[in-house]
Amino acid sequence: KKKPYFVGLAGGQGTGKTTISSLISIILKKYFKKNVFRVSIDDFYKTRKDRSKLSKSIHPMLMTRGVPGTHDLKLMQTFFKNVKQKSFRSIKVPKFDKSIDDRYPKKNWYNINKKPDIIIFEGWCVGAKAEENKSLLKSINEMEKNRDKKLIWRKYVNAQLKTNYKKLYSQLNSLVYLKAKDFSLLQKWRLKQENKLKLKNKKNSKNKIMNKNEVLEFMQTYQRVTENMFKKAPKYASIIMNLNSNHIIKTAVYKDK
Repeated sequence: KKKPYFVGLAGGQGTGKTTISSLISIILKKYFKKNVFRVSIDDFYKTRKDRSKLSKSIHPMLMTRGVPGTHDLKLMQTFFKNVKQKSFRSIKVPKFDKSIDDRYPKKNWYNINKKPDIIIFEGWCVGAKAEENKSLLKSINEMEKNRDKKLIWRKYVNAQLKTNYKKLYSQLNSLVYLKAKDFSLLQKWRLKQENKLKLKNKKNSKNKIMNKNEVLEFMQTYQRVTENMFKKAPKYASIIMNLNSNHIIKTAVYKDK
């Protein structure tokens, strides 16, 4: 295959994307001697400053990182373009600090000094497709009902998926999808993650660690795209891993593309 080979790795919050991607990466490096670079779509979130502008010009809910439209598309497109260059020069890749909800300064970014054979691009909405417009009419949760009465936020997110993100995801060579049973299971797993983050960051008072209600509210912004992926991603992903409630891969389905 012409390198680099792009593998998309998707799955709802708390499904274990990072664990699986590090496992795939170790196997490819150790046994297949491949140069693998792992990156998360989360590292491409817009800065707080940029999201603040977006929240004022389009909709206040865009201040919350997560949904398509809150990533820096220019940075992502540049990254995809640069790693494909024939004459490879070292590349800096952004890094996002969730504990302060902002991008790290450039000196803390990742460096790619050698052209990767394989890039694992992971994220909760990697490979997500737009919904039909008519399904946007019905609110999916309390947050949409109360804060997106005019459908501006959901229409904006959907339009992003239909255009910019579609163009970006079309560059993936394959997509691995980690499928959880339902959204309430993802909420449970995400709460577990936040507790771990809390223990890890006990000493730093500046950190934006969320309490239970904040986590559940935060996740409502993810619900629409996540539930659409539950329905649609198994139809177009190359590999579907079905997870049970204990995070164990129950079954895996491989499809020839």
